[in-house]
Amino acid sequence: MSDHALPAGAAAPTFSPKAFARQRRRAAFAEFARAFRRDRLAMLGLVILLAFVLLALAAPLISPRSGLSVVASQDNPRWASPSGDFPLGTDHLRRSGAAQFVWGSRVSIAVGLMATVLTIAIGSLVGIVAGFFGRWTDAVLMRLTDWFLVIPFLPLAIVLAAVLDRSLRNIVLVIAITSWPATARLVRSQVLTVRQRLFVDRSRALGASRAHVIRRHILPNVAPLILANVTLAVPISILTETTLSFLGLGDPNLTSWGKVLEQAQSEGAVLRNAWWYYLPSGIGIVLVVLAFTLVGRAMEEILDPRLRERGR
Repeated sequence: MSDHALPAGAAAPTFSPKAFARQRRRAAFAEFARAFRRDRLAMLGLVILLAFVLLALAAPLISPRSGLSVVASQDNPRWASPSGDFPLGTDHLRRSGAAQFVWGSRVSIAVGLMATVLTIAIGSLVGIVAGFFGRWTDAVLMRLTDWFLVIPFLPLAIVLAAVLDRSLRNIVLVIAITSWPATARLVRSQVLTVRQRLFVDRSRALGASRAHVIRRHILPNVAPLILANVTLAVPISILTETTLSFLGLGDPNLTSWGKVLEQAQSEGAVLRNAWWYYLPSGIGIVLVVLAFTLVGRAMEEILDPRLRERGR
């Protein structure tokens, strides 16, 4: 009797394809987590991101929203420097600088995330359809993508933001419309590579539909690239929102870091040496953008085998 033979009456183990797939995903995630933890800059970026996300979520607990109201701030001193009562001073309307920084972080990060989700959704859809179907579908979608890439990004965003109503929804829409082409190009190139692999040909030979091939083979293989691109697209969205708000094209009813910088510039905070008015928001933008960039670059290097081999 072989050492590997099953005992009498014992049932042979069964391996479910779904269980095997789940096991592979858990192993891949564990390997990704180990590689990510070894990257000190990525971990630093993650800590910074978590700190700002917690700051945005806890805004009502940290600073009451009434600190943004001009009417509720009439008893505050004007242009007060940082003190115990006002950790980040006050502005020309006597409003709390701390309240503007905390609530501004919520708007800026929310706009960045929402615009990125819409950007990645549009770009991924265009890239997958163009790369998988090819021929005239690819030609039409890529010519449309090229048209958006040829037009300067910032002037197009400024024109769209000026034409549309100044609202948070329209700012998100403007950022998505002007930012998706780069993602579409990137996803398309990956789809062109994946669709030539043997497991895709085998699935087609077995009679799988196009929807099945895209859902079970194409999308899972381009998902890591899309995920890495998400973290790299958020900084662009945040900077675009900041730029539009600084130019006076943001939502006038919401306080964001970009709007704080615009008001500080228009009210002469630099000439007054009121650094507490513009410096916290500027540092917040730099830190969040830098943190997303560090995390995104690390994820891109871990998930892209070519970059991983190049770094060794």
